[in-house]
Amino acid sequence: MSTKGCESCPMRAKFDKNPKSLIGRFWRWHINFCPGWREYFGSLSETDRQEISTKYQLGRSK
Repeated sequence: MSTKGCESCPMRAKFDKNPKSLIGRFWRWHINFCPGWREYFGSLSETDRQEISTKYQLGRSK
Protein backbone atom coordinates (compact mmCIF):
# COMPACT_ATOMS: atom_id res chain seq x y z
CA MET A 1 0.00 0.00 0.00
CA SER A 2 1.35 3.40 -0.86
CA THR A 3 1.42 6.06 1.80
CA LYS A 4 -1.36 7.87 -0.07
CA GLY A 5 -3.42 4.77 0.67
CA CYS A 6 -3.40 5.86 4.32
CA GLU A 7 -5.72 8.71 3.39
CA SER A 8 -8.36 6.32 2.07
CA CYS A 9 -7.60 3.26 4.19
CA PRO A 10 -10.80 1.25 4.81
CA MET A 11 -9.68 0.46 8.36
CA ARG A 12 -9.10 4.16 9.04
CA ALA A 13 -12.60 4.88 7.77
CA LYS A 14 -13.97 2.25 10.16
CA PHE A 15 -12.13 3.96 13.03
CA ASP A 16 -13.50 7.35 11.98
CA LYS A 17 -17.02 5.92 11.88
CA ASN A 18 -16.79 3.92 15.12
CA PRO A 19 -13.52 4.14 17.09
CA LYS A 20 -14.65 1.40 19.47
CA SER A 21 -15.23 -1.18 16.74
CA LEU A 22 -12.82 -4.10 16.62
CA ILE A 23 -11.40 -3.04 13.24
CA GLY A 24 -11.20 0.58 14.37
CA ARG A 25 -9.29 -0.34 17.51
CA PHE A 26 -7.01 -2.61 15.49
CA TRP A 27 -6.22 0.24 13.07
CA ARG A 28 -5.44 2.62 15.92
CA TRP A 29 -3.11 0.06 17.52
CA HIS A 30 -1.54 -0.70 14.13
CA ILE A 31 -0.50 2.88 13.38
CA ASN A 32 1.74 2.89 16.45
CA PHE A 33 4.36 0.90 14.53
CA CYS A 34 3.31 0.89 10.85
CA PRO A 35 6.20 2.15 8.68
CA GLY A 36 3.75 3.22 5.96
CA TRP A 37 1.79 5.36 8.42
CA ARG A 38 5.00 6.93 9.70
CA GLU A 39 6.04 7.80 6.16
CA TYR A 40 2.58 9.16 5.37
CA PHE A 41 2.43 11.16 8.59
CA GLY A 42 5.92 12.57 7.99
CA SER A 43 4.95 13.69 4.49
CA LEU A 44 2.13 15.90 5.78
CA SER A 45 2.40 19.61 6.41
CA GLU A 46 2.89 20.71 10.02
CA THR A 47 -0.73 21.88 10.16
CA ASP A 48 -2.04 18.54 8.90
CA ARG A 49 0.19 16.63 11.33
CA GLN A 50 -1.18 18.68 14.22
CA GLU A 51 -4.78 18.07 13.11
CA ILE A 52 -4.24 14.33 12.78
CA SER A 53 -2.35 14.18 16.08
CA THR A 54 -5.30 15.80 17.80
CA LYS A 55 -7.94 13.74 15.99
CA TYR A 56 -6.27 10.40 16.72
CA GLN A 57 -4.71 11.41 20.04
CA LEU A 58 -1.21 10.56 18.88
CA GLY A 59 1.56 10.89 21.41
CA ARG A 60 -0.81 10.78 24.36
CA SER A 61 -1.32 7.99 26.80
CA LYS A 62 -4.88 6.73 26.94
